[in-house]
Amino acid sequence: MEQEKVKVLIIGSGPAGYTAAIYAARAGLKPVMVTGGEPGGQLTTTNDVENYPGYPEGINGPQMMVDFQKQAERFGTDIRYGMVTSVDFNGYPHKAVVDEKYELVAEAVVIATGASAKYLGLPSEEKYYNKGVSACAVCDGFFYKGKTVAVAGGGDTAAEEATYLANLCPKVYLLVRRDEMRASKIMQKRVMNTPNIEVLWNTETDEILGDGDNVTGVRVTNNQSNETQELDIEGFFVAIGHKPNTDIFKSFLDMDDTGYLKVNPGTAKTKIKGVFVSGDAADKVYRQAVTAAGTGCMAALDAERYLTEEGII
Repeated sequence: MEQEKVKVLIIGSGPAGYTAAIYAARAGLKPVMVTGGEPGGQLTTTNDVENYPGYPEGINGPQMMVDFQKQAERFGTDIRYGMVTSVDFNGYPHKAVVDEKYELVAEAVVIATGASAKYLGLPSEEKYYNKGVSACAVCDGFFYKGKTVAVAGGGDTAAEEATYLANLCPKVYLLVRRDEMRASKIMQKRVMNTPNIEVLWNTETDEILGDGDNVTGVRVTNNQSNETQELDIEGFFVAIGHKPNTDIFKSFLDMDDTGYLKVNPGTAKTKIKGVFVSGDAADKVYRQAVTAAGTGCMAALDAERYLTEEGII
């Protein structure tokens, strides 16, 4: 297989990857970015972004990622469309295979592969995505201010999303599949103490209803009584968790039981020298574009310092 040597390899795009690229390129490190299967990451499936600084009128997600890409390219980032299908961090320098076609050999690697929201798998969920269906209350909740919404899930994420939305919406239905929540006790207590959250136990989502343009309701079934009902809502939030896109790193890097990569606190460093992590591949708490960009900056600066200390640059 053909090999190519690079100084800094960035695996994945999105706010984390592009920010790392901007910093690395301005430092003269000539970064090569392999975008991954979804160039631009989760933001390319988001219509309106209103909470990223510098866009006072807001911006749609795909256009925002085009802006990030242009800025990275302006300073000389080599952006390649493709997928890193395997890595080898056992030796040094580090190796990554792209699309099973060629191998990049890198002095430093920045991982920015992100995470993907888990969905229920309903055709209507896909049909109304960004038309009332969302997987991020912090991102999209503002658009449903004063409206009735539903949240599907029973863990901490669902509890957090429901209580967040309860500050914006007059009524929030929390749809829990079991007769109890998996959320921590403190989060359960917070849900129960919020008067405008109504928890529907043993409740499965059958179909998200709409008029073709927007969500108008949801049909649910109680899995104990088999009773079906339709709830009038304008927003449906899926909160059943995220899956970090980190499978190819399992043999090499430390991760938690859900696959989020572990870094040395306060840094982007992993246990392997020359390998750094940014964005949602490591962040299961905030998962915002601005925090991803911040850790992308950290990863690039950590990589630059590493290369300097090792005498590589």
